[in-house]
Amino acid sequence: MDVSQVEQELSRIPDVRGVRIVTDQFERPVEVHVLASTAKHPKQVVRDIQSVAKVQFDLELDHRVISVVQLDSEHLPEVGNGDTINLTASAVEDDRITVARVGTTRNGLRCTATVGLSRAHDERVGEAEGTVASGNIRLLVAKATLDALCRIDPRAERLDVEAVGVQNLASRSFATASIVLLNPPYEEVLLGSAPVRAAGEEDAVARAVLDATNRRLAFVV
Repeated sequence: MDVSQVEQELSRIPDVRGVRIVTDQFERPVEVHVLASTAKHPKQVVRDIQSVAKVQFDLELDHRVISVVQLDSEHLPEVGNGDTINLTASAVEDDRITVARVGTTRNGLRCTATVGLSRAHDERVGEAEGTVASGNIRLLVAKATLDALCRIDPRAERLDVEAVGVQNLASRSFATASIVLLNPPYEEVLLGSAPVRAAGEEDAVARAVLDATNRRLAFVV
């Protein structure tokens, strides 16, 4: 698959001004970032992206991997007829929510977890407090991550932590997070994972929560 050709074709869709596709090692799309105007509902933009990809390239795109950023026309870059905007990797990174810092403070039998999330150089901090009971620290970190996420995107108030853990797979350790999305009368379970790096298990837990929520949250109305 010629990714640049797919990006160029998708960018020709009316009201779509730029597309960047991120693929895995098998060249399968795992992230599709779209810059569009506000003329259409984001769900319609996603459907247009899926339709063109299927018709033109026989490429199936899961709606969960498509992220749409909409800007008013006055904030969109000017382009000429037939031109498209190339969404560089740095532009995609600027819009992505990342973990800036994770910390825990113990005071007797109590513990406070603090998580800072960053998007476009804007950091928001969330906190969660509980006991220092074994296994509860990871849960507090996950809750603090959602608290910070709510300060960035109010739609995150529909999210709650179901369970977190750290498992070993071969010679590596991974943090996993099960997050519940409340959409009454339904509940949707979101799963995320992240490898444990030098920053430690608590950092991996925060990243696992983001892995579970980042793509899905964009489609919560």
